[in-house]
Amino acid sequence: MFVALPSCPLLEHRKLKHMFMKCVKPKKAHEIKRMAAICARSCQQTSTMFVIDFGAGVGHLARVLGYGYGINVCCLEMQTALNEQALAIDAKLESVATKHLDASETTHFKRPAHLTQRLSNDTTPEHFIESIRQAFQLSDTDFSFGIIGLHPCGDLSATLMRMFLSCKQAKFLNFVGCCYQKMSTQSTQPQMKLHGYPLSSQLQIADNAQLSYEAREIACHAMESYYDRLQVGDYEYLKIHSLRAAAERIIVQHLPDLRHSALRNVKHAPGMSFNDYFQKATEGTQFALIQAGSSDQIEADLLHWRRIVCFYTLRLMLAPLVESIILYDRELFLLENGIYFCYLFCCDLFANILCLLSRLSSDHRINFRSSHFTKKSYHQRHKELTWRKVAIEAHLKV
Repeated sequence: MFVALPSCPLLEHRKLKHMFMKCVKPKKAHEIKRMAAICARSCQQTSTMFVIDFGAGVGHLARVLGYGYGINVCCLEMQTALNEQALAIDAKLESVATKHLDASETTHFKRPAHLTQRLSNDTTPEHFIESIRQAFQLSDTDFSFGIIGLHPCGDLSATLMRMFLSCKQAKFLNFVGCCYQKMSTQSTQPQMKLHGYPLSSQLQIADNAQLSYEAREIACHAMESYYDRLQVGDYEYLKIHSLRAAAERIIVQHLPDLRHSALRNVKHAPGMSFNDYFQKATEGTQFALIQAGSSDQIEADLLHWRRIVCFYTLRLMLAPLVESIILYDRELFLLENGIYFCYLFCCDLFANILCLLSRLSSDHRINFRSSHFTKKSYHQRHKELTWRKVAIEAHLKV
């Protein structure tokens, strides 16, 4: 059965559309629009009163929900500067709307609330609920809300899932995970009580379920754009990875304990020299004072750029496999706790979204064209858990 996502006419308004997507790249804009529509439908289906946006940044998603769909949104962002920017953009949008819209067209506007707050595993559900109550100036805790996150980094995805399970007021959870390499694991941080991976009891007791940093890092990479560049022979751009590999050699030589450390993103330009790349990549980092070293060694490394392309291509072939293990683990964790969900994705533009639409024993499977609803018995659920476990074990044996 075809079920259309709610529309947002203001996103197409010639004067306002730029306010919603100011300084937002096309891919991110696509994600924001689609995620907002999905969240709006989740609110409709669950009769939810509020939405909590974790890691809201400057509030692009919350702005579409609040001003576009008329949904009450509370943004939680740990950086004060980003919250200040968000408030300024909100005020500017309202000013522009006053000039170009009739009063009747703004009656649904809901200005997002912006809180400077960090959610961690130590945050109690009671403290979290009280923050929401104060943000919306509610008299009690008898309210419902949905939890959303567009690219919650590392362990934050797992924290959102645990908070969702701990709060009876939480009715749905929609998020797009990212930065898998930043997740804590049993093997890398054994002293921690809670980890970002694995979450499910099935994988926690498995001997071969651990994923290395390298495996989790490659799972973050999308292969579509790289595939397109290989197809058209855009090799000049692909050489950027050989520059990064040469930089890694230098870093490991000087500071071996800091391998895999993040560098600044550098936009590749044809003919870019290694020194230019290294200076831009390390600017403002702890590696800024490192000297590039022997030019002969660097030149020898860069001559092997084709090997780097081949190696990176092979890694990308395994990326979906690794990501599926991470997502299956989250899937099992939620199934073990009686929650049902769906995946949504558009390979070229949209990263995977894990959507929990209800705390009830119902399974919503949604794609961009349809919504299918079924009830599941205990035996069906047990069968599905077993099937997921078999699927993961098959992946791990590859």
